[in-house]
Amino acid sequence: MVDIKLVNKVSDELKKQNRTVATAESCTGGLLAHMLTNVSGSSEYFDRGVITYSNIAKNELLGVSKELLKKHGAVSKEVAAAMAQAVRQNARVDYGLATTGIAGPTGGTKDKPVGLVYIALSAKDTIIIKRYLFSGNRFSNKESTCAAALELLLEILSQKKS
Repeated sequence: MVDIKLVNKVSDELKKQNRTVATAESCTGGLLAHMLTNVSGSSEYFDRGVITYSNIAKNELLGVSKELLKKHGAVSKEVAAAMAQAVRQNARVDYGLATTGIAGPTGGTKDKPVGLVYIALSAKDTIIIKRYLFSGNRFSNKESTCAAALELLLEILSQKKS
């Protein structure tokens, strides 16, 4: 389970810095948006969450190109980056946070095993993409992905403070 203290720290920092965030989620299916909005006052910093589980949704709702999806696959650093950038630009927020991966227990391959996740954070001047390989069940992989995404956002917010 994601530590509520982590969620509260992220919430507090977003509010203190007057920053906003939107999410584009595939493998987490809206869980990240749920966590970000599970704090009173979250409307101050959370604009929207887009669940783009299918490639069609990634293309239609976020403009991720069919060519990029075909070349790299939905579970890739390239697609994670495109999702994060698109949701940030569409929502006109400070941060776009995207998740894509294989939660399991099915769907993995030798090259892209169950538990493989890419998280991307887009800001005006940067994009950060991280790769993870989680080894839990479906729900714990989703929770681990959300925790890692929140930690990444908190890391960036902490850098902005100093």
